[in-house]
Amino acid sequence: MGDTNVSEMSFEQAMGELEQVVSQLERGDVPLEQSITLYERGAELKKRCEAKLKEAEEKVAAITFDGDGTPKGTTRVEGL
Repeated sequence: MGDTNVSEMSFEQAMGELEQVVSQLERGDVPLEQSITLYERGAELKKRCEAKLKEAEEKVAAITFDGDGTPKGTTRVEGL
């Protein structure tokens, strides 16, 4: 698995590595200690993916519309 700090990963990087972790765990061909390490890394990666998705959802939710439903701009979402 990668040595990259999870907090520095993009969504795509974290998701790609998470898929690798899940694949290894599903195969069941790694020793118990390595399985535990993989599971912990997977939990960190999942948390990162969820955080990045939440950021994206907040940005999408910040799009403002006029009376006709046409996008007219965006508003700053607090915390971003």
